[in-house]
Amino acid sequence: MTSSRAFTLLCGLLAATLVGATLSPPAVLILGPEIISERLTQELKERDALNILQQLPLLSAIREKPAGGIPILGNLVNSVLNLIIWLKVTSANILQVQVQPSADNKELMVKIPLDMVAGFNTPLVKTIVEIHMETEAQATIRVETSNRKKPHLVLSSCSNSHGSLRISLLQKLSFLVNPLANNVLKLLMPALPKLVKSQLCPVIEEAFEDMHEDLLRLVSMPVPIGHDHLNFDFLSPAIKGNVIQFNLGAKLLDSQENVEKWFNESAVSLTMPALDIAPFSLTIRQDVVNAAMAALIPPEEIMVLLDYVLPELALRLKSNIRVISEKAADQLGHTQIVKILIQESPEILLDQGNAKMAQLIILEVFATNEVRRPFFTLGIEASSDAQFHTEGDRLLLSLNEVSPDRIHLMNSYIGLFNPELLKDITTEILDSVLLPNENGKLRSGVSVPIVKSLGFKAASLSLTKDALVVTPASV
Repeated sequence: MTSSRAFTLLCGLLAATLVGATLSPPAVLILGPEIISERLTQELKERDALNILQQLPLLSAIREKPAGGIPILGNLVNSVLNLIIWLKVTSANILQVQVQPSADNKELMVKIPLDMVAGFNTPLVKTIVEIHMETEAQATIRVETSNRKKPHLVLSSCSNSHGSLRISLLQKLSFLVNPLANNVLKLLMPALPKLVKSQLCPVIEEAFEDMHEDLLRLVSMPVPIGHDHLNFDFLSPAIKGNVIQFNLGAKLLDSQENVEKWFNESAVSLTMPALDIAPFSLTIRQDVVNAAMAALIPPEEIMVLLDYVLPELALRLKSNIRVISEKAADQLGHTQIVKILIQESPEILLDQGNAKMAQLIILEVFATNEVRRPFFTLGIEASSDAQFHTEGDRLLLSLNEVSPDRIHLMNSYIGLFNPELLKDITTEILDSVLLPNENGKLRSGVSVPIVKSLGFKAASLSLTKDALVVTPASV
């Protein structure tokens, strides 16, 4: 009974700890206002939004209840409209789309400035009377949550921005035409905002939906890692200030699409970069980085005929062994073998701005290629300086020096000895044999497809204390 109560108490404490913990996603993609603006502008272009503006039915709009139902004014306005042969937009431009945070920093305000020139023809003059129209469509991007599906981004409340409407004549008019033109301007003031809402807003909403879907497709593009690949999955969105944050899950798959490892939200820490540091940033948690390292440098066994490949190193090894046992040193032949076993994949240890790679190594020395029993077996805890850099959209890693931090004598058939006696020669062997092997596997690097998909030529990267951060390279 006591053990049962203790187990229940332990489970309760564990559950309370997990509830209070802040879970971090395996990766986070942050999109700044520049990216959102560019992608939305591109989607509007693909939907020929300019043509929609040029086709706005201005004349029909100002004929709808032009005088608010007042008969006398209605007759007056109708007499004005009878003098208009045609009224249409002759040119239109969508200016720089603006993305700004809301007052509570939990929504994004999207403002789309519109600049148009319209013209109307009247029998009173031979030339077209031109009108300059400036207004702004405004909408809100927010996170919508419902019981039916997971949180997602939506664009809502699309309308004409209050106070943004400006309508003026482009040229001076004659005394005869001026009253007519002023009446047309007055009729356009209430009509144009309604047209923006009814004609353009549906296109803006469709453009945002497609932009959102396109971004999710970019997120899910596989990242090739050796023969495997890393896939990111959308978990949830968030809006913080003027950026959109996509929280991502991750999984490592082999060449047959079998999942080798899943990564989900956990209590593992994830240090995020400043939200406005770059047009976008992809932050990858340290355990995901290590899974990529494991795919590039899997466990293996390396065997070297040391006297043939590195004869000077073979002589120094023989000299070092002679200090331990002259008999053993005399048994070393020209086919002596050094075997290096990597039983576990290396681990990247990240810190602010730098990284190291730690690995466990087993090293064995055989007198010749015919014997089965090694002279000794060493267990080595080693580390290397890891240098991350980029070439185009590829992330590359190179290792500098292998430092045996600890050496353990696991087995010895030439008598017990202090393994520190072999530290220098062990370091030389690892630097000469293991290091080139691992750097060769890392040489091709890892491409990050989202860099070029978002319109950038090259990537840049930085390190936090527990994550790797990919951003576009500054030109």
